[in-house]
Amino acid sequence: MEPILGESKRRVCYFFDSDIGNYHYGPGHPMKPTRIRMCHSLVMNYGLYKKMEIFRAKPATKREMSQFHTDEYVDFLHRINPDNAAQFAKEQVKYNVGDDCPIFDGLFEYCSISAGGSMEGAARLSRDKCDIAVNWAGGLHHAKKAEASGFCYVNDIVLGILELLRYHQRVLYIDIDVHHGDGVEEAFYTTDRVMTCSIHKYGEFFPGTGEVRDNGIGKGKGYAINVPLRDGISDENYKSIFQPVIKRVIEWYQPGAIVLQCGSDSLSGDRLGSFNLSMRGHAACVQFVKSFNLPLLLLGGGGYTVKSVSRTWAYETGLAAGVELGRSIPNNEYWEYYGPNYELDVRASNMTDHNTPEYIQKVKEAVFEVLRDKNAAPSVPLQDVPKLAHDDEDDNELEDEESKEVRRPLRLWDKEKQHETSLSDSEDEGTGGRKHRQNHKESPPSGVTMKKRRSQTPTLQGIAAALAVNGNGAETSAEAPVASTSALTQAPAASHVSLTPAPAPTEAIGSGTPMDIETWASTVAPGAGTTEAEDVEMEEPATQVTVAPVVFETGKGDEPVSMTIGGTEDVDAQPPQTPITEGTETKMNDIPGFGGAGAGDVVAEGA
Repeated sequence: MEPILGESKRRVCYFFDSDIGNYHYGPGHPMKPTRIRMCHSLVMNYGLYKKMEIFRAKPATKREMSQFHTDEYVDFLHRINPDNAAQFAKEQVKYNVGDDCPIFDGLFEYCSISAGGSMEGAARLSRDKCDIAVNWAGGLHHAKKAEASGFCYVNDIVLGILELLRYHQRVLYIDIDVHHGDGVEEAFYTTDRVMTCSIHKYGEFFPGTGEVRDNGIGKGKGYAINVPLRDGISDENYKSIFQPVIKRVIEWYQPGAIVLQCGSDSLSGDRLGSFNLSMRGHAACVQFVKSFNLPLLLLGGGGYTVKSVSRTWAYETGLAAGVELGRSIPNNEYWEYYGPNYELDVRASNMTDHNTPEYIQKVKEAVFEVLRDKNAAPSVPLQDVPKLAHDDEDDNELEDEESKEVRRPLRLWDKEKQHETSLSDSEDEGTGGRKHRQNHKESPPSGVTMKKRRSQTPTLQGIAAALAVNGNGAETSAEAPVASTSALTQAPAASHVSLTPAPAPTEAIGSGTPMDIETWASTVAPGAGTTEAEDVEMEEPATQVTVAPVVFETGKGDEPVSMTIGGTEDVDAQPPQTPITEGTETKMNDIPGFGGAGAGDVVAEGA
């Protein structure tokens, strides 16, 4: 393993879920999910884990899949299994499930792993957590909005591109699978925000689409590029058409990110393919796209000769990490599969190349003609980042998750964020917690002028004096704080009102002892709602007072008003006053009408 000279270091995120190898399409089926596990074994034994971050992405949820696929189709995939397949015979025909796309145990979980890795890779690219994201379990480019196709059930590529579009104005999709990327092209056929470029075999070959003149419709006209090729194309001919076309597309379209589907069924000797690319010819495409230094999402795709697939993707993982892997395959759990030469290489065969130089030139000119019709890259107006669909089920799973080894997916962070004002019904966090200062500044009633005076620390005597009013009931003393200034004028008059607020504090309150705002609000302030009392009388506090709840009784006219404050403490006749020096913060300043001739107190005048 040697570093590639002349390359800047790129941050690589590699996604792998060991469960992917547990799924099986069925006996004789060419798609083998175990190829992902074989590739990962090579990646680890070559020591590439030292060059990149390795993640196990959270599987995609039904709600996330429904960003592209229909709810009915996703629900069908979630419910179907070999045991109940007979009950869904009609749906199987409707969704094209059963032949090329068989029903097997764990079908939905398999799709979730594939889609989750691509979406999480796209999310990390968008948030600048990496420069290159790799998910070889993805790249299933044939799946449609409500239909399975070509061994593909959920189109993880479309889901990943949708994630990229939340942050990037334009995304370029490049497909080097031997089959046309029809599912991705169809999804973005009418938009100019995604340009699709597929280099594939065209003719009597699945899926039968991808003619050079199929280049979009409506607003997407000219943003679907198809490069149809013939059987047996070699490394040289492939390079001669791939690099000029991709270079022209990137320079003209100016994408914010690139998604490269690295289907390895274009390799020589593939079970279903008919191209003649070597491993290094295939990897040269990855290296060329990487050289543009744009955010890059590398995905898997087709590939049905598993030992060739694992070799190629492991080698391309090394290129993404900036190193070239050695030719000799290291010892690993699948070592016997790579015999008899045990080399990291897939050689081209001697098959005939039906792509003549004249044909290659004709295809290039047709592609350039499509690009020539467009004057400049499309622009997108500034807009807020779209929010993700909220998934209550998914949130509950995240809250219950205790494992510190499992990373929370970035794609779910947006719906986890809470605005500061949504943390509670009020802006306060209780005693000792943070308080929203703006909400604790009382506004004076209309016509009231607020003047600051020097204040003093509240005492029991000051509290008693706060309830006194003049004979006309027109002015209220500013000795006591009130919960709200408007309460003095809005409380209805009553012949006899008994107010019982929260119990008094259990600690003894002595004369001259400062009282904090929380204690005041819970004991005295609730009783400040008297309105028409003419005279107020209060008994002198006894030397020993039994602890009891605070009780206020208000009267009307000449009826007396009494107040009892619980506590057991020696009370001095003249409590010492503790002045608050200028510059000292006091929470009392925010309460209108509190204090005597003291600092920071506000007195109502001109009511």
